[in-house]
Amino acid sequence: MLPDVHRTVDAAWKLESAKIVASLTRMVRDVGLAEELAQDALVAALEQWPVSGVPDNPGAWLTTTAKRRALDHLRRSRRLERKQEQLAHELGQRQDHHHDPDARPDDEPDDVLRLVFLSCHPVLPTEARAALTLRLLGGLTAQEIARAFLVTETVITQRVAGAKRTLAEEGVPFELPDGDHLAERLSSVLEVIYLIFNEGYSATSGDDLMRPGLCLEALRLGRLLAELAPGEPEVHGLVALMEIQASRAAARTGPSGEPVPLHEQNRGRWDQLLIRRGFTAMLKAREGLAEGEAGGAPGPYMLQAAIAVCHAQARSAEDTDWAQIASLYEALTRILPTPVVRLNSAVAVGMAYGPGAGLELADALLTDPVLRDYHLLPSVRGDLLARLARFDEARVEFRRAASLARNAAERAFLERRADELGAAAPAGPVLGEAAEEFLRRDDLDPATSRSYGQTLRRLRRTLGDRQPLASLTADQVTRVFTTAWGEAAAATWNRHRAAVRSFGAWADLDDLTTGLDRRAGTRPRALPLGPAQLDAVWGLPDLPLREETLWRLLNESGAGATAVLSLNVEDLDLDDRRARSGSPDSPGAWVSWRSGAARLLPRLLEGRTRGPVFLSDRRPGPARTPGASDLCPDTGRRRLSYERAEFLFKQATRPLDPARDGYTLRRLKPHHRDR
Repeated sequence: MLPDVHRTVDAAWKLESAKIVASLTRMVRDVGLAEELAQDALVAALEQWPVSGVPDNPGAWLTTTAKRRALDHLRRSRRLERKQEQLAHELGQRQDHHHDPDARPDDEPDDVLRLVFLSCHPVLPTEARAALTLRLLGGLTAQEIARAFLVTETVITQRVAGAKRTLAEEGVPFELPDGDHLAERLSSVLEVIYLIFNEGYSATSGDDLMRPGLCLEALRLGRLLAELAPGEPEVHGLVALMEIQASRAAARTGPSGEPVPLHEQNRGRWDQLLIRRGFTAMLKAREGLAEGEAGGAPGPYMLQAAIAVCHAQARSAEDTDWAQIASLYEALTRILPTPVVRLNSAVAVGMAYGPGAGLELADALLTDPVLRDYHLLPSVRGDLLARLARFDEARVEFRRAASLARNAAERAFLERRADELGAAAPAGPVLGEAAEEFLRRDDLDPATSRSYGQTLRRLRRTLGDRQPLASLTADQVTRVFTTAWGEAAAATWNRHRAAVRSFGAWADLDDLTTGLDRRAGTRPRALPLGPAQLDAVWGLPDLPLREETLWRLLNESGAGATAVLSLNVEDLDLDDRRARSGSPDSPGAWVSWRSGAARLLPRLLEGRTRGPVFLSDRRPGPARTPGASDLCPDTGRRRLSYERAEFLFKQATRPLDPARDGYTLRRLKPHHRDR
C-alpha cells in the first residue's frame, strides 16, 4: 500500500508542481521561497497520505496546503497586511470549494506562463534558464535535468540554486513581458518548452518510456505561447513539431511498454487529430515566415517540424522521403550543429544513402566529449553495424548502449536487440571480466587498485564490458583518452596511461598506448615567498604560536617540512640554534634557525623535555594510536602530520594568495641567494 501512496504523491507532484509554484510565486513574489513552500506541502503529503488516505483531489490538496504555508509565512513576516486579509478570504472560499471532489484550484490562468518567462529572464545564463524552468515547470529532479543536458547532477543543482538567488537579488518581477522584451526572451522559452516535451516524450529515467503529463504540459505551454505571440514563426514551428511527435505516442510502445522504432510503428495508431493540428501550426509558421522580416529563412523548430511533417505524410515506412529528411537535417546542422542533431543526421543519411554513409558520420562523433556517455550514440552505431552485417560489433554496441541507458524500458529494448543478433562467436575473454580479474590481483595495493580501477572503468564504459579483449586496439584506447582526458594535466594523463600499460602487459596484449605519448609536466614551479609576502604572513591576525614557530623555522632553516616536523624536543640545541632531524635509528641532516624561531621555541615547548616538537591539536583515538616515537609522553598528543601542517598553512594564507588557493609550505623555503 505504502509504495502505491508514494507513487500517487509523485504523480500528483509531477502534474501539479508547476501550477503550485506559479501560484505561490504570485503570492510571495519570490520563486525560491515559493518552491520551498511547495516542497513543504509535498513533505506533508508524504507524511499524511499513508495514514489518512489519498484525498479525492490530490492536486487541490497539495495546492491548498502549499497556500496555507504561504499564508503562514506572510503572517509571520508581518508584511503585506492588507494582502494577508485578502488571501485569507480567498483561501476560506477555496477551502469550501475543495470539499467538492471535482474542484480544481482557482489559479490565475497565466501564472504558469508567467513562471516560464520568469525562469527564462535575461539576467540568467541560458543553461540556468532551462534548468530552472525544468525544475519549476516540469517538477523534474536535478538528476533528470542533468540527463537532459548531458551534464552532472552537481552542475544542475548549482545552476538552479544560482538562478533563484539571482532572480531574488535582481528583483525580477513576476509579470508577462511585452513588446521588444517578449521577442528577446522567446528563444530560450522555446528551448525550455521543447526540453520539457522531450523529457515527457523520451523519459531519461524510471520504468516508463514516456511521461505523457510532461508532453501535455509542454503542448499547453506552447499553445499558450502561440496565442501570446501569433506572429512568431518559430513558436508555431515548435507547436507543429510537438503536435506531430505527440501524435505517435500510442504507437511508440509495445504491449510491455517496450519502445517501438519509428519505422516499425503501426501508423494506424497515430493520432490524426494531433497530426492535423500540427499541419495547421506548420501552415501558420510558414505564413508568419512569409510575412516577417527574417528573409524567409526557417529556424531550427520549423526545420524539425518539416522533418516531422515528412514522416507524418508517408503512408508507410518504405514511403518515407529519407532523402528529403537528410536534406532538412543538413540545413538544420548548419544553424544548430549540436552533437545530438549531428547524430540524428547520421541516422537520416544512413536511411537515405546506406548504413555505411551513416556510420561514417556517427563514427566522427566518437571523440565528442558531450556524447561519451550518451546511450543513443552506441545504439545508432549498433543499428548501422547490424545493417552492415557486422553483428559482433553491433552486439557490443547494443550492450554498451543498454549499460548507459537510465530508462528501464529502453534498457530492456537494447538488451533484446543485442540478443536478437545471436550468440557471440567464441573470442576469448571480454574486457569487463578481464578488468575485474586484473584488479583482483594480490600484488596490487589498495591505492594502486583504486587508481587503476578509475582508468579501467572509463575504458569499459566507453568500449563496453562485452568487447572481446583480443579485439581491443591502440586506436580505440587513444580515442577514449582523447575524449576523456584530452585536457587533463600531465600527471593525470600519465597516471591513466600507466594503468593501461600495466593492464595491457598483464593481459599479454600489444602495447595499447602506442598512440599516447607521455606528457611532460608544464606546471611552473612556485617561487619562494618574497619579503613583502613574508611580512604579510607574519602579520596575519591571531597567528597561533605553533604555526608561527613552524613557519619561521622552515623559512630560517631552509629545511624541508618533513625534516622540520620530525624534530624532537630532546634533540634541540637551543643555545646553538640547531637540531638533528630524523630518528635516532635514522638520523637526518642538521636543521639550524635564527632569532625569529629562537624567540618562539621556548614558549612553544612549555617545559616539555621529550617527544615531538610540533604536536597535533587533539589526542589520537584508541584505534589510531601512533608509534611511541610520534607520541608526546607529557601531553599524549601525536606528532603534527605533514598533510595537516600543509592544510593549515594553505587555509591561513588563502586571503593573501591572489589565486585564493593558499600558499604551500614549500614556498617558505628561501631562495638559496637569500640565505
